[in-house]
Amino acid sequence: MEYSITNMFAQKMTENVYVKAFAQGEETEQRELPPVVSVLMASYNHEKFVEAAVRSVMAQRGVAFELIVIDDGSKDSSPKILEKLQAELGFTYVHRENKGLMPTMHELLSMARGKYFCTFASDDIMPKGRLEAQATYLESHPEDPMCFGQIIVMDAEGRHGDTPDPRYTRSIPRVTFEQFFLGQREIHGCTEMIRLNVFREMGGYDSEYPFEDFPQWLKFLHKYGSLPVLPALCCYYRVHGNNMSSNRALMYGTFLKVLERYKDHPLYPKVVKIWKSHWFSALCYSDKKEALRKLPELGSFSLPFLKRLPKLFIPRFLLKQ
Repeated sequence: MEYSITNMFAQKMTENVYVKAFAQGEETEQRELPPVVSVLMASYNHEKFVEAAVRSVMAQRGVAFELIVIDDGSKDSSPKILEKLQAELGFTYVHRENKGLMPTMHELLSMARGKYFCTFASDDIMPKGRLEAQATYLESHPEDPMCFGQIIVMDAEGRHGDTPDPRYTRSIPRVTFEQFFLGQREIHGCTEMIRLNVFREMGGYDSEYPFEDFPQWLKFLHKYGSLPVLPALCCYYRVHGNNMSSNRALMYGTFLKVLERYKDHPLYPKVVKIWKSHWFSALCYSDKKEALRKLPELGSFSLPFLKRLPKLFIPRFLLKQ
């Protein structure tokens, strides 16, 4: 079988086994190639969403990939759905007792065979061309250990607009350590693609924290100085009320613990006040009573906090989160 390969990779064909992954062959032939990208999916109680998530990954074209799914002891019908999909679509699937997110991520990482990997939530949708776009970038930019992209927010029913979230388009083309440390520019965890060997050399996931992304981005930014953010759409991010990001105390409390690792940085005192002001702002939107209760802990006379203090007295329907 002959493959049509893009010009930018044709010159490297004899020296790079992964080049064939950019073939535009048939679906079954593409999956038989050595995987360039490993897509790692931790599934837990997402029976309403997991089939759409899996199908969106398995519909990717233009690069050889593998999908590895671990169901972390779901109590709903997710295991039955995944078992049926595995028989139909042919991805790697493991169902076992509940161990929690971080042990599941470590296990997924140990199973990955690709040159690059990305994680993908079992309640999101992967846009067409995402894997090809990011793998193409990393192939042509060997100096970068990873890259990020854009998201479009959707609701529980899958309704969404056409415009990427501006919080992340502002980060194109790169984010520096200082910008991320200060909260000036954002990168979304569901859009990463990472060189597997570099990630393993950097120690993999940090089990000290309840979620995997924020500590990693700071660690990589601290080492490399800046990381690329592509204009490519990488995720339809589903907001349905049970996202981990909706747990403000867990999320921002963890952020502050992670930031302590960089307490010797001259920006650290300023950074702590900024992130506490973000936490207060989020509470003003979601729970004004809790925002008032935590005022002594989160408040300061810094400009970032004083700018957000009026939110405590503005009705929620007039606020932008």
